[in-house]
Amino acid sequence: MDKAVITCALTGVLTDPRQHPVPVTPAELAASAREAFDAGAACMHVHFRQQGAGRGHLPSWEPALAVQIAEAIRAACPGVILNFTTGTVGRDQSGPLACLRAGKPEIAACNAGSLNYLKTRADGRWAWPPMLFDNPVEKIEEILATMDETGVRPEFECFDLGIVRSVGMFAEVGLVRDPQYNLVMGVASGMPADPDLLALVLRYLRPGCNWQVTAIGRSEVWGLHRQAAALGGHLRSGVEDTFYLPDGTRTPGNGALIEALARIAQETGRGVASPEEARVAFGLA
Repeated sequence: MDKAVITCALTGVLTDPRQHPVPVTPAELAASAREAFDAGAACMHVHFRQQGAGRGHLPSWEPALAVQIAEAIRAACPGVILNFTTGTVGRDQSGPLACLRAGKPEIAACNAGSLNYLKTRADGRWAWPPMLFDNPVEKIEEILATMDETGVRPEFECFDLGIVRSVGMFAEVGLVRDPQYNLVMGVASGMPADPDLLALVLRYLRPGCNWQVTAIGRSEVWGLHRQAAALGGHLRSGVEDTFYLPDGTRTPGNGALIEALARIAQETGRGVASPEEARVAFGLA
């Protein structure tokens, strides 16, 4: 497809709304989604946060909240595609499974392998305690079975090249057909946000499959977005991934990030897919 599907990552899991412009309530998420929708985003990647004063920095897996947020975004953005987060640390993923069944998104993330989630500070200390983001095959099989049951299309989150290759093996053993890849680049202990690396990574995708890049970082990630657009990938940005526009200034919210991403798609000759075109591209129509 010539046109690029743009996904907006609306809020994420780690950012604190007391410090950053991340939406938390259903009304805030719907308003931010509408700004991104008007700027060209056909798909919204959604995390759920606890509601109430002082709790918006904490994740929630309440199915009723997932439904409320899904309904609010769909009402604000007619025809939009919803993409739910599912990531958990540890084996228990009953919360994400319940949210999938209740909220019925078209797409959901499937974290396709484990990663030592690490980051260091300039003074040689850990930025946070070393953490294992554990996604063994039995956990992946369980969530794929629930996605199959509910008609949700998996998007395979790939943090390093070994995970990319693992997705190919999931297809070989029949866990998935025509996998959709999300190449997450910029996590400090995963693939770097390096435009020159992208073409090499693409060699290891199954032929003919959809792919996009999630670029994590500051203003330097925009060169990677441009490379992804030029190489035929779909595009994603939002305050989950960056707070910085191409000129290095801080973004006021999701709408400005998606406007910048849409300009890149147009400048590379791709154009921006409508929600209807995005559904066809993602095999949802």
